[in-house]
Amino acid sequence: MEKTSIGNKIGFGGAGLSAQGGGYGFGSILSPKDLIEQAIESGITVYDTAPIYGFNHSEITLGRELKNIREKVQIVSKSGVSWHDNKRVNMTNDPKITRSMLESSLKNLNTDYIDIYMIHWPDKRVDIRYPLEVLAKAQVEGKIKCIGLCNTTKEDLGKALELVKLEYLQSECNFFSNPLIEFSEEIAQYEITTMGWGTLDKGILAGSVTEDSIFEKSDARSWAAWWKKSNWKEKVRLVNKAQERFNLNIIDLALSYSFNNVDISLCGFKKTKHIQTVINSLNNQIDSKTLFEVEKFLRIKD
Repeated sequence: MEKTSIGNKIGFGGAGLSAQGGGYGFGSILSPKDLIEQAIESGITVYDTAPIYGFNHSEITLGRELKNIREKVQIVSKSGVSWHDNKRVNMTNDPKITRSMLESSLKNLNTDYIDIYMIHWPDKRVDIRYPLEVLAKAQVEGKIKCIGLCNTTKEDLGKALELVKLEYLQSECNFFSNPLIEFSEEIAQYEITTMGWGTLDKGILAGSVTEDSIFEKSDARSWAAWWKKSNWKEKVRLVNKAQERFNLNIIDLALSYSFNNVDISLCGFKKTKHIQTVINSLNNQIDSKTLFEVEKFLRIKD
């Protein structure tokens, strides 16, 4: 099989850098600097982050480590998930907050521009076109290069396409969840580049999460309601059964599925060796027929 270049195919998931700042993160990293340097040396050029990842910590860390190669990488950040002084999350697409968050991200990332700037989540209280007007103006000012939507809805996507040149869509994409399928017509018609987060479903599809896993305090999986409600132990059982049935490496399966469904697969790394594991999977891609069978198997409910 012909080898696949890393290029922009794999993106660095900045949520993994969050632990030291608290909040949404997945445990401590021994050396974020070494991790990012390894990603750079491995040829990864897309670095995804957001202010809420570690309450600015992820952005600040990436800004520091990418400063000397700024023109060689693409940075992705987002607006819409801020927080109060007590760190209670505030989800809003109020255009004033959109502008404030963009300016804050530029400062955190130590850069004059952000390559891809997205609205993080839908907000039923605010028409998506209002924050998009802010981003369109920022684009003219040169503060962002491309506009995107993350975790969007059909309605918001339609409104966005009427107002701006939308170049990126980001959503969860793995065997268990792939909302981007709903937007396949728009993606093709407008030639939108797609990004998938949750590629390894927070470790479940990496084989690093077991039914007995205990997560450290700095890992959101130790306390977050969304994790407790995610039915993660059932997923782990299904993944174990799938590996036995198909006799294939689960990471190769998960990466192949993502590569087949999105242009850029975002992966969170905690150790430098994890980067090489993911890169190796680029050359171990599984055929579409097998992926279809695995997806069907993993979506069976007990």
